[in-house]
Amino acid sequence: MNTTTALSKADSPHPNPLPEGEGARQTLFAADALLPTGWAKNVLLAWNDAGQLQQVKSATQSPAGAQVATGPVIPGMPNLHSHAFQRAFAGLTEHRAEQQDSFWSWRTLMYRFAARLGPQHMEAIATWLYAEMLEAGYTSVCEFQYVHHDADGRPYADDATLSLALLRAAHKVGIGFTLLPVLYQTSGFGGLPPTEGQRRFIRSTDSMLRLLETLKPVCNAQGARLGLAPHSLRAVPPDALREAIAGLEAIDRSAPIHIHIAEQTKEVDDCMAWSGQRPVAWLLDHAPVDARWCLVHATHMDMAEYERGAKSGAVAGLCPTTEANLGDGIFDFSAWRHHGGAWGLGSDSHATVNAAEELLMLEYSQRLARRQRNVGSDAAQPHVATALTLGAVSGGAQASGRAIGGLAAGQQADFVVLDAGQLALQGLPAPDMLSSHVFASHRTSAIDAAWVAGRPRVQAGRHALHNEAAAAFVTARNQLLSDN
Repeated sequence: MNTTTALSKADSPHPNPLPEGEGARQTLFAADALLPTGWAKNVLLAWNDAGQLQQVKSATQSPAGAQVATGPVIPGMPNLHSHAFQRAFAGLTEHRAEQQDSFWSWRTLMYRFAARLGPQHMEAIATWLYAEMLEAGYTSVCEFQYVHHDADGRPYADDATLSLALLRAAHKVGIGFTLLPVLYQTSGFGGLPPTEGQRRFIRSTDSMLRLLETLKPVCNAQGARLGLAPHSLRAVPPDALREAIAGLEAIDRSAPIHIHIAEQTKEVDDCMAWSGQRPVAWLLDHAPVDARWCLVHATHMDMAEYERGAKSGAVAGLCPTTEANLGDGIFDFSAWRHHGGAWGLGSDSHATVNAAEELLMLEYSQRLARRQRNVGSDAAQPHVATALTLGAVSGGAQASGRAIGGLAAGQQADFVVLDAGQLALQGLPAPDMLSSHVFASHRTSAIDAAWVAGRPRVQAGRHALHNEAAAAFVTARNQLLSDN
């Protein structure tokens, strides 16, 4: 399939036309809504046919004909870090592979799985995952896409084949999308040659820039954002990092840039041995880190790195359930916020696909580390769930490079309606409903509906493609597990 025709004319950014007579402005009235300034009563949301909020007005009355939310409305959560294909082996690495398992032994198992992946598997897995995300409170996702080539490491006839599979999956389910093709060249600091397990990931800097130029019009046609992900300092030598960023700026000066950094202590030790600096310090000294950047994980920093990193304007991309699953360590959330650092949440390897559980894990990790309660609250927002939701939405929007920063005029109409009838939420004030959704729903969904760009994608807790996408996912997973 030719890249430029990967999406048909029908596959526009908003493929579902408005119902006849509905007009250019859409409305939803909510008795309670979480605005960037906090909870508000009797809120009217109005958006245009492009899905952009035109008005957010509180303390008003429901106009005739407006839809009425069945529960509190909260902003949709951006998922700032995803490796979609890894959802298919979530739960399958929870057995001892080495005497002392770690991220590095898990990575070996992941490489074996990635080696079998085909375009049809990628699309089926991602379609189900993105539907899951919408049902779990995420309304957009940043896809950190590093599987580029066929099983032998050769480029596909259409070099963008696997990226296009992800774009199609996002389009089918209607989730907001930021595509981050990954530059990956070496297996370790100092230019170590790639391993056999990395053959599907490897690209020259020139080939990456050609891929970005190819994908840019496709992303534009779908309403998606395109950025770049230098995989890590161990996988991208300094010259390649500099050339790739310069090339990206020639394509789009405001494009988001995401990088894995300081996730494991071994990575920090290896960087010190190579450069004499810790990873985040090296990056800040050698790259133009600013608000376009997302420092994914950034788990192991010293106090100077926390201060410098936060003041750079970059977003810390936290993935609490994956970091716990892999035994990575605990990010010092209080230190980052003390310096005004932006942050957001990602589900990464998708051991968990639930925005509320990422918030819970973030808060609980901080409580365990500090032996305190309610660490995520602040003077402006004493409710932990409220404060964390607003922070994650703001930082996630920045990392996405899209106008999805909450329920405010000029932002996209991405929002979630909580199920006021769910047992954990029944009869509570709205702030306590959100708290119960995060801390007391016991892995059951308290989400009734999810809207993206003013269009309902989840209703009564289910995506329209739930059954179809789930069946295709199971088929793809079974094929991958049976191929030897």
